[in-house]
Amino acid sequence: MDGRLALELAGTIRHDGVGGIADDLEGVAGTARWLGEVADRLPPARHPRVDEELHAQVVTLRGAVRSLFARTVAPASPSPADTHLLPPTREALILLNAASARQPVVPRLRWEEGDLPTVEFTPGGGCPDTVAALARAAIAFLEGPDRDRLRACPAPRCARYFVQAHGRQQWCGTSCGNRARAARHYRRHAPART
Repeated sequence: MDGRLALELAGTIRHDGVGGIADDLEGVAGTARWLGEVADRLPPARHPRVDEELHAQVVTLRGAVRSLFARTVAPASPSPADTHLLPPTREALILLNAASARQPVVPRLRWEEGDLPTVEFTPGGGCPDTVAALARAAIAFLEGPDRDRLRACPAPRCARYFVQAHGRQQWCGTSCGNRARAARHYRRHAPART
């Protein structure tokens, strides 16, 4: 499972470019659009009909993922966009694990000639579950090597988490770096208020 999909799910809360926060999962249509964009990285399945229930489940899962990302970047500050709306860590773990468990897995023993036996886990019967696949992507990310490089972008009004590509990277992208430097310059050179 592609753990970066969890980063993209968390990134559906973002700066809107005009000083506010945009939610790419806003409403059923927004969720359907985003799921359509990432469908090639979800397990092959009939494309689920996105209704209010699926929309609510994906948004709830996103909150759990962002809560766990906030825990991951600690003691650094988490993204301020929705921190006050996130479930507590324990609740986020319960939500994530419950979502992951919606799709059963079947262990299969592989034992090739000359090799040691290994176990591979394959999806169980039934149609793959979209929410379970997203939860499993989050689990893959949080237990994988990118977790240690996860950062919350400190730029003004940014809500994104990103994987630090190199040790000096401070922001999720060039536009956030420019915005942060401009804000810092303005603070230093702004006339003193009385």
